[in-house]
Amino acid sequence: MLFEEMQAHYNVFCPPRESILENLRNLPVGAEILVAKNDRIVGFAAFSGIFPGPGLQPGLFLKELFVSKSQRRTGIGKQLIKALGALCLERGFSRIDWTADCNDAQLLDFYDSLGASRMQDKLFYRVDGHALKKMTSETN
Repeated sequence: MLFEEMQAHYNVFCPPRESILENLRNLPVGAEILVAKNDRIVGFAAFSGIFPGPGLQPGLFLKELFVSKSQRRTGIGKQLIKALGALCLERGFSRIDWTADCNDAQLLDFYDSLGASRMQDKLFYRVDGHALKKMTSETN
């Protein structure tokens, strides 16, 4: 399954297959997934609508773009991004935002080749695990 390959790629825990399928059946409101397949699923783009953005315009946030290692450099990633761009325009949205791993030169080259701009003025934050529990339990 592609999700297991993705988790291995990121070197992180992968839940059992049934748990993955259950989460897919119960996606959070607003979460969407574009899928690329031939005889099996070979890539996907997971995204959500966001608001507001520059000029108080809606946009899309690309949470994950993943293509199976065996299918990379075949144009699938570009096709997924182009389909996401078409969906963005179709919905009247103004932009697509995403994050990228700073140490993956091949990935950064791919995004640069699309004409995307690196936003040096933004910093990505995350709160999870113990810090999330601590933050939500603090009284203030």
